[in-house]
Amino acid sequence: MKDVQEFAKQYQKEMGWSIEAGNYEENRASLLNNYMLLTTEVAEVAEELRKAFNLTHKHVQNGLEEEAAFELASEAVKEDVGKELADCLAYIMKFANFFDINLEESFYRKMEEVKNRQNKDAIAKK
Repeated sequence: MKDVQEFAKQYQKEMGWSIEAGNYEENRASLLNNYMLLTTEVAEVAEELRKAFNLTHKHVQNGLEEEAAFELASEAVKEDVGKELADCLAYIMKFANFFDINLEESFYRKMEEVKNRQNKDAIAKK
């Protein structure tokens, strides 16, 4: 992930899409704008899921079994879901680069935190 994050940093700088450190108002405006753009991309992932569910329903109406229909629909939207997830990742990396966060380290740290939290929950249930 470190290589991808560095690629994103350079690419976004080349394209003029970086969140450049500036004064508070410029940073605030850029961060909020990029946050809105990220949420738009997340909504586009949801739209692709909606397409898959609608296509599944259509296939079922045409006589396919539900599992086969969903598999066919998933394959039909797979490329577009990948594109939208890549857009989300680009914005996430933009935020990480602005705040000088190593996403790979943060990811593993968070997963360990969740794992430990789940174990505590499992012990508490016994």
